Amino acid sequence: MWKLLRGRSRHSLNFQREAETFKEQGNAYYAKKDYNEAYNYYTKAIDMCPKNASYYGNRAATLMMLGRFREALGDAQQSVRLDDSFVRGHLREGKCHLSLGNAMAACRSFQRALELDHKNAQAQQEFKNANAVMEYEKIAETDFEKRDFRKVVFCMDRALEFAPACHRFKILKAECLAMLGRYPEAQSVASDILRMDSTNADALYVRGLCLYYEDCIEKAVQFFVQALRMAPDHEKACIACRNAKALKAKKEDGNKAFKEGNYKLAYELYTEALGIDPNNIKTNAKLYCNRGTVNSKLRKLDDAIEDCTNAVKLDDTYIKAYLRRAQCYMDTEQYEEAVRDYEKVYQTEKTKDRHSGASAEVQKEEEKKFKEVGEAFTILSDPKKKTRYDSGQDLDEEGMNMGDFDPNNIFKAFFGGPGGFSFEASGPGNFFFQFG
Repeated sequence: MWKLLRGRSRHSLNFQREAETFKEQGNAYYAKKDYNEAYNYYTKAIDMCPKNASYYGNRAATLMMLGRFREALGDAQQSVRLDDSFVRGHLREGKCHLSLGNAMAACRSFQRALELDHKNAQAQQEFKNANAVMEYEKIAETDFEKRDFRKVVFCMDRALEFAPACHRFKILKAECLAMLGRYPEAQSVASDILRMDSTNADALYVRGLCLYYEDCIEKAVQFFVQALRMAPDHEKACIACRNAKALKAKKEDGNKAFKEGNYKLAYELYTEALGIDPNNIKTNAKLYCNRGTVNSKLRKLDDAIEDCTNAVKLDDTYIKAYLRRAQCYMDTEQYEEAVRDYEKVYQTEKTKDRHSGASAEVQKEEEKKFKEVGEAFTILSDPKKKTRYDSGQDLDEEGMNMGDFDPNNIFKAFFGGPGGFSFEASGPGNFFFQFG
């Protein structure tokens, strides 16, 4: 009996010595920052002596360096289960909780470390960090409700400094970036998460949200549907999917009614579409412009101008809305306003050759518009002619002298011809063309 016990004891000591050797080798690799090899040797030590708290603590530290915080948390928790007085185990557990975004649990771990060693500087600092993250979370939640998305992004950036592995913080930041129109940044954050977890419903939702706000509604719906497959109760994805489908249907129905000449129905459908989601700026800008086109067909020119104005308020790069409004200004003899809108178009499009591939019919129509605005410019830039025009006199009595102004030059430049051009102001309300 005694021989058997002594044999088992010697066997156990051999295991312990071998495990210590593996641990020391792991420490050496850790010191050299070869964390993968360090992980392998700590694992061998654990296999030899699975009841040793420090081995789990060391492997937890290695996993943290590899950015595998969830696995590290499991090892850290096991280390303090084996030895509740293991201060570094509690510190690592707290650090893992904090990195993953669970600041409250982190606080409990750091508090326990301070109970064991009240002068521990690391525990004191990490406890402050965890409380700071909880405060950032609280502020962000309030600001999200207020729709102060810039402040939410700021808070999440600060929180992520302490919680770099928190998907929840990243998703909230990405969602707010999307709401701010910073789609590439939002897409980048969501894509990073999906590379690590392709089934993450929140990241799929954000990808869809970016596409939705960029007016790629059909693709957006695909992402929302995918998110709902992963998480059927995902409320935001459900609402967004419903809105996207409704917007697409209303817009298409409005377009169909317009093509069929049923302008009253088209107006009603575009109006209904505008009520679906006030946050979808790009799609709503197009809907306002479409409704403005309907109003111009109905000869409700003031309403058409108002709709186009709303469109460019939402998207100040929307060329079609400026052109539509300029035409309405021309039709209502508001020439100064028309000139301002055409100036905006020229400034925006002068390097793009926007219509270089347009059909002959479209080019002819646009040439007519530019000649009209050229004539208007001639009137507005000549005080005598403007006075005569305002008093209702016929300017053709003395001939419409266009002077050095040739609207064909504008047309040529706008349709991709040689030479650039720009409008410049020569005084309040006055404009001249400068060609280069």
